[in-house]
This record gives sequence, C-alpha cells and structure tokens, in this order.
Amino acid sequence: MLRLAKMEWGRMLWWGLGALGLVVLLAQAYVRLAPGNPLDWHVAPKVTEDKDLANGVRRVLAVWPDAYGKLDQIVMATPRTTRLAGSPKVGLTTYVTRSLFWGFPDYTTIARGEGHVEIYARSRFGRSDMGVNKRRVEGWLAALRGD
Repeated sequence: MLRLAKMEWGRMLWWGLGALGLVVLLAQAYVRLAPGNPLDWHVAPKVTEDKDLANGVRRVLAVWPDAYGKLDQIVMATPRTTRLAGSPKVGLTTYVTRSLFWGFPDYTTIARGEGHVEIYARSRFGRSDMGVNKRRVEGWLAALRGD
C-alpha cells in the first residue's frame, strides 16, 4: 500500500513538471511569436526632454544632417533587431529588438525633427526592463558620437 502511494506521488510529480514545462513553452512561444502591430508601436515619440522610464527611455538629441541615416545603420547592426515600420527617408522608424533567450520584444521609435532626433525605446511586456533599453540607446548614441 505504501509502495503504491509512492508511485502515485511520483506520477503526479512528473505530470506536474510536465504541465509546468508546457506552460513555460507556451509562454515563450507567445512572447516570441506575438506580432507587433505597427498601428500600436509606430507612432511619433514627441520627446521634449531626456527621461528614464521604468520600462524604457526617452532621448532628444541635437544632430547634424546625416545623423539619422547613420543612426539607422547603427540600430540595424544591433543583433536581433529588425525594422517594424517606417524608414530614414520618411523620418520616422520603429525597430524591434528581441532578447536573446526569451525573445522579449523592445520597440524603439526614432523620429527626425528640425535639427534634432527623438528616440523612444520601451519594452512590450512587464513593468520594468531592468535598464536594457537605456543601455542599448546609450550604446547607439555613443557609437553615433564615435565614442
């Protein structure tokens, strides 16, 4: 009788671990495969001042005429980054950069203004990005300045 109870607990443990694994797998699939709708993310940032946010960062940068194109090249050279919408020609571009393991998407919108560039980087999931967007944007700006 005791042996049978141990077998049942063992089976329940394996079923529970299997169910947990399936939930984790489905969550990762959702994060990786959830489409980013340009209507939700490709909007002008309207940044008036530099600001660090819990899940992102806003930056406004005085630039020279060809800086937007150079910044686009720097952004597109970032691993796991694609262009969601827009282009440097139209002066409004939104990029998606995904984390390595889970594939969490971060959206960065860059808009060209009169003598400046506005950058708004934010995460799609969660309340905090643990500074990932700030580090990424600061890295792009350092590369743009040639630091």
